[in-house]
Amino acid sequence: MSLLDTLVARSLPLIPKPIVRRVAWRYIAGTTLDDAIATVRRLAARGATATIDALGEFVTAADQAERETEQALRTLEAIATHQLPAYLSLKLTSVGLAIDRTLAETNLRRVLIRAQQLGLFVRLDMENSPYTTATLELYRSMRDAGFDNLGVVIQAYLYRSADDIRDLAPYRADIRLCKGIYNEDPSIAIKDREGIRANYRLLLRLILDLGMTVRIATHDDVLIDDAERLIAERQLSSDRYEFQMLLGVREAKRDALIARGYPMRIYVPYGEDWYGYSLRRLKENPQVAGHVFRALVSLDGWGRRT
Repeated sequence: MSLLDTLVARSLPLIPKPIVRRVAWRYIAGTTLDDAIATVRRLAARGATATIDALGEFVTAADQAERETEQALRTLEAIATHQLPAYLSLKLTSVGLAIDRTLAETNLRRVLIRAQQLGLFVRLDMENSPYTTATLELYRSMRDAGFDNLGVVIQAYLYRSADDIRDLAPYRADIRLCKGIYNEDPSIAIKDREGIRANYRLLLRLILDLGMTVRIATHDDVLIDDAERLIAERQLSSDRYEFQMLLGVREAKRDALIARGYPMRIYVPYGEDWYGYSLRRLKENPQVAGHVFRALVSLDGWGRRT
């Protein structure tokens, strides 16, 4: 990570919105649900399934949480109506977790009831550390209430993750395993790349050893290669795992994995909150933020590439 990338990440609010959009737009389906539907169909034509995220997180007002819940419900209806090979990803702060846990639980239950009626799956996205425990508690609460159409995310850079996985074993949880993107304190998170990779490999094996299903969410060649070896060694059937990637990231690698017969699911975010989402993600990933600067200096005064 360069000093330039870090400086750009800190200066993002000063960068014109069209420049941020130019860099971020390949990673977002668009602003509307129709945009997400079209993107999922394009991915399906390439052999990939999808998980759709209606953007909106860290909501601080109950009426906004209601709107985000309604948008999640509309997303489920669209998946069912258009018979899309997709499910819903949901951030609990979008439905009120940062306001009141009971509010978030009520809204989550509404989403899960409708998903269950439609025969659809929902995954709780994992957010930054203030919400880790509450997210896992709500996952277990909903599973205890009979909602088997629910998955969760574990972040490999957190020291607590091995214990969290063991706690999920009785539920035979469906786990998306990712590295983690939030800038957490070194007292709770591994900070060096090799340390995170080592823990990711350990957690991947732990999930499988405990009989759970794993979604291998990474763009890291080292971890992808390791997962391929593990899949072959254990002769895993495709119902025990899949690879997952973000929209617009490492598309050639994505296509190569699909061509080799691996199941692949793409994370498809959409919504009016694309700018806030992009700023948060770019701030959390200064190396990506550096691309904003390179896009800025490669444009002339008319927005054209030089």
